[in-house]
Amino acid sequence: MENQLDRLLAAYCSPALAGIKPANLVSCDRTIYPDLPEQLETYREAFAPRGMRFEIVCACRARYLLLVYNEAQLERYMQDERVQHVLRRFGYPVGSPLPELLAVLRKRIACTDGFPHEIGLFLGYPIEDVVGFIRYSGRGCKLSGYWKVYGDAEAASRLFDRLSRVCHAVTKRVEQGETLLEVFAAA
Repeated sequence: MENQLDRLLAAYCSPALAGIKPANLVSCDRTIYPDLPEQLETYREAFAPRGMRFEIVCACRARYLLLVYNEAQLERYMQDERVQHVLRRFGYPVGSPLPELLAVLRKRIACTDGFPHEIGLFLGYPIEDVVGFIRYSGRGCKLSGYWKVYGDAEAASRLFDRLSRVCHAVTKRVEQGETLLEVFAAA
């Protein structure tokens, strides 16, 4: 299917592409996307002027984990003192440029069963939710949606609704024949 990667990215990465979140992470089955590294070159080139990056943060036999992020937006978030405090606890070189932080994240993904919990910070989740998830091992959250909420459930609920609307709208346009590049060309 010619538009398969566009559909996957529309469904899971529209919030980052639309600038609502600094980043999204999507798992890409290697049997469906065996040429993903090559396919991403087109996206990298097309979205580079908007500061968007497409980076494979993990590659195993079964899948690729693709991080789609706005470089400037994510860099700003990583500079927040509270974010740096959490990252420091996990051995990140706080104050370092984003590529160095992502290199540590890649290493932590490679040597962790599942995901390192601080990945939520790289996805732009609220700090209190990431800290709550770590502290309570994912239990006892106020709300569960795109992530588990330990802080402001009302604000998170509104954001979850907005994220869902964006994903749905972009997916619909891609299913009607537009490419992801066309959908975001005017943005």
